[in-house]
Amino acid sequence: MKRRGNSEAPEQALPATGSTQTRSVTNPKEIENDRTSIEEVLTCLNESTGTASQKNRALQGPLTTVEKIAQERGLVPEEIHNLLNIVLSGKLGAVISRGLLKNLIPISVITEDSVMSAVYSLSAQKCSSTIQVLVLKWLIVMFDFIDQTENINALYGFFFNLLQYNKLFPYACHMLCLLTRMENVKPFRVRKLLDLQASPFQASLSTLKTLLWTYKSFAPEMVTVTLPKKPKVPFKTFLHPWKTAIDNIKLRIHGTPSASQLTLKYMEYSQPQKRERNTKLIPPVCSSSAESLAESEKHKFFPLEQLQTFPQLLENIQYLNPPVQIGSVIGSPLLLHCLGLKDKSISMRMHYWMAHTLKEGCPWYKRMNKEDELNFKVFLEEVFKAECFLQRGFSACEEFLWKSLHFWDGCCCRSQVLQLIRWISPSSFSEMKTYLYRPLLKLFSISSLSFKYEVLENLRELLLNVLNCHMQADMATESNVDVLNTTQFDLISSLTELIHFVNRLSTVGLCLENNSTLLMNVILDFYETVSDIYLKYNLPLLMLPPAGVFYPALLSMNSATLDQLCYIMYRCRINLVAAKENSEIKKFEFSHQICREYNQYLSTIVGYLWNSQAFQESPCPQGIQLDPEVLEVTRVENHRKSFNIVFHPALTGYAMLFLKKMQPEDTTLNFRFIRGERWQWYQEFLYSQGLQGLKLMIGSSTCRAPQEEQDGPCQGESTAEGVEGGEISETS
Repeated sequence: MKRRGNSEAPEQALPATGSTQTRSVTNPKEIENDRTSIEEVLTCLNESTGTASQKNRALQGPLTTVEKIAQERGLVPEEIHNLLNIVLSGKLGAVISRGLLKNLIPISVITEDSVMSAVYSLSAQKCSSTIQVLVLKWLIVMFDFIDQTENINALYGFFFNLLQYNKLFPYACHMLCLLTRMENVKPFRVRKLLDLQASPFQASLSTLKTLLWTYKSFAPEMVTVTLPKKPKVPFKTFLHPWKTAIDNIKLRIHGTPSASQLTLKYMEYSQPQKRERNTKLIPPVCSSSAESLAESEKHKFFPLEQLQTFPQLLENIQYLNPPVQIGSVIGSPLLLHCLGLKDKSISMRMHYWMAHTLKEGCPWYKRMNKEDELNFKVFLEEVFKAECFLQRGFSACEEFLWKSLHFWDGCCCRSQVLQLIRWISPSSFSEMKTYLYRPLLKLFSISSLSFKYEVLENLRELLLNVLNCHMQADMATESNVDVLNTTQFDLISSLTELIHFVNRLSTVGLCLENNSTLLMNVILDFYETVSDIYLKYNLPLLMLPPAGVFYPALLSMNSATLDQLCYIMYRCRINLVAAKENSEIKKFEFSHQICREYNQYLSTIVGYLWNSQAFQESPCPQGIQLDPEVLEVTRVENHRKSFNIVFHPALTGYAMLFLKKMQPEDTTLNFRFIRGERWQWYQEFLYSQGLQGLKLMIGSSTCRAPQEEQDGPCQGESTAEGVEGGEISETS
């Protein structure tokens, strides 16, 4: 893990924090004088003799010199290296050692060699436990200033051994959290941590819980204890005087920050968790460190950054190691294959990482600005793309929906949040009534038309994804329980509940939005999928649109809506007939209630469009029926014909085109001209205009009884052919 910095350039100053103007307060002559002073201090410290009290008095001058230089310009890597060695040599007293450690403030970076030397000195135990604690604190605070940590990670065992000392325990845990990688997580270490957790002294320390959480994120199968959330590290490095001193040096070097920079500084230090959340929302880029590359050459591992094509993945799948930053898998389609090909620990690590990131980045949990919301949108889009690629959802996303929808206002990241609904697993459908349906229903009734549209569209995609998953599982094996993680009975029950929920949303939405054509289109798309579940997806589920959708679509002024309703009725008939035939062969339980409902709908639609029997007594309790007195008050002539295929508001435009084509010289456009033989011509004209749903429904559900030509819109008497039992006759 490389750190930005260059150990060979000690004069490199600390970077500015957002400042565009810089000024130097130190010239080369001053720097050279400071170096001379530091060299004199080092000589004095090395040559000091006498008792501890004598050294304390004699070395106050050199200590003051170090403090002045460190607080004004910071110390270069070589100076830190030499001072650290002297402190840990045990030659100085506790007072001078503490004073020097508190003033080890870097101006650029800290070399890895300095840290390695300090660790070796700690292992020799030449200094007191108080100095050892202070050194560990310094390493934790200055960890980001270390130029590289490859060799430091090799000393992981030493830091782990420090857990046996009570005074060093919390700081050793913190240091281990910073150093831990996948290769450091071993069963014997997990057992040791679990034993420590069982002890009464360390069990209450949050640093141990943090270390366990880190181990569990890398190897969930090893850490079996329940850790509901990531504990906070109590050692707040951003408030330590070392950090304050570094900021003061930046201020002297780069000048006074502007008001906007002060605001940024406040956000960085006063709200550290918020800043951490935002930076973690962007999935990290997958790459290998120098140590990983060395391990690749030694053990024939394939470097992840060299993975470019799918054939490379297939050839080197056994040589791939999952990235240390598991979140980098999200942005790589090739690495997403590893979620299914490698062991389950990768999926579990992804679950813990994503659950934590979603919670920390959720804008409506805590007050955030527009930039935070934008970052969260981008992150959700990346997660959704990954789900589409995998053709399955992440369990962490489902948990996020269950926990957050009750607090959601329906506006923040609306499209991105609703997209997550599409990939809910069938095994989680039992949770949907409480955690999905209820909050969505509350928002649905008070939301805009676009929100209603997106909710219904994503519920339709959810239905399609579940059905496609079932069909693929059914094609792959006779038993789809292992693939879907649910039985067929449970799947049918869950889908039935989903369709009933959409029935309710559709009826409410059409009433609130005045039968919006846009809303009607997405609703009919949903029921077009429902109408074909039995034959297309091999699932014994037969359901019809509710009356609150059927009748508004039948009386719609949009021809596409009417045509799609006719197509849905046609597909319902085909599926019902097939189900009835299969029930006789396979002894499958067939519901006659669904046939009665279909026949009621069919008699209504044929009566309106074909037999000119609008507003008559309806066999459906929720049908449209008007008393004769009310119809007379409307003064509409031949009101019974007002919704047949000639006079229907959605089809009058076609009737006008037909009349202009048949009688181009006649400008009166007399619709009564369409009768007898011309009725058949007009019918063929409608079919030629693309109304295939109307053609299929009328062709499959009506028949004409031989009869003399009447002086009406249709020729002869038609019947609506029902599915169960006899036919339902409609006389004209």
